[in-house]
Amino acid sequence: MDKYLVIGNPIEHSKSPFIHQQFAQASNQVISYGKKKLELEEFASFIKMFQRDGGKGCNITVPFKEVAFKLADELSDRAKAAGAVNTLILNEDGSIIGDNTDGQGLVGDLQNHQVEITNQRILIIGAGGAARGCILPLAKLKPKEIVICNRTVEKAQQIVTDLDSHIDIPLSSCALSDVSGTFDVIINSTSASLSNHLPAICSEVIGSAKCCYDMAYGDSETCFMIWAKDLGVKQTIDGLGMLVGQAAESFRLWRNVTPATEDILQTIRSQL
Repeated sequence: MDKYLVIGNPIEHSKSPFIHQQFAQASNQVISYGKKKLELEEFASFIKMFQRDGGKGCNITVPFKEVAFKLADELSDRAKAAGAVNTLILNEDGSIIGDNTDGQGLVGDLQNHQVEITNQRILIIGAGGAARGCILPLAKLKPKEIVICNRTVEKAQQIVTDLDSHIDIPLSSCALSDVSGTFDVIINSTSASLSNHLPAICSEVIGSAKCCYDMAYGDSETCFMIWAKDLGVKQTIDGLGMLVGQAAESFRLWRNVTPATEDILQTIRSQL
C-alpha cells in the first residue's frame, strides 16, 4: 500500500488525513495517509527514512515549507516562485520533487465561486509564504494588476523583486497604510482573522471590492469577511475551499487522478 503523510508542528488538528482518505475512497485508490509531528532538526532525516520505507509523498505545513524547499532535488516553477514547498513527491530512485499547490488551491476556489480574475485589479494583503505562493497562479489568469501590501513594505517589495521578471502583468507593493484606489478582488493572505484582528487598511479600499477572500476559515464567517460585508462587498469567501483545493492538486500529482472536491468540502464545512 502506498504511504503518504502530512508533516507539521503543530499537526494534531490537521484535516489532511481525512481529506486524502476521502479522495482515495471516491477514486478507488488504495493508500494510507497519516500525520507526523516533527522538530525542525528531524525533518530531513525523517523524510529520507520515510522514503526508504516506501513513502510516496508528503504534504508539508508550518514550519517546514522552507526546509522542504531546500531538501528537494527538483522544484516546480510554482515552488520556485513561492520559495516554499507544501508537497513532496518521493521517487523510488531516491530523488525528491518539491511543488507548491497552495496557489492552485486558491485559484481553483476563486473559479469555483465564479470570481473573475482576468483584467481585474487584485490586492493581496500580507507578504508571507501564502501571498508569495499565489502570485504565479493568479498571474497566469492575466489580471490587470496585482498589488501586494504589507505592514513591512520591504517584505512585499522583495516578492516583487523576486517574481516580477517571471510574470507579464504589472506587480507592485506598498505599505498597508498607503493602499488607495479601488480593487476588484482583495485577498487577505494573513492569519490575522484567526486572532480576530483586521488589517490596518482604509475602509474605502475594502468597500470598493467586488469580492473579498480570506485565506483563514472557521466555524463561521471570519472577522475580515464580516467587515467587508458590512462595507457593502457583495461576495465574501473563506479559505476552506483553498485548503481542499490544494489537497486535491497534491493528490493529482501523486496519483494522476483529479478528485472531486464539492462533497468533501461540504462534509468538512458541516464538521466545523
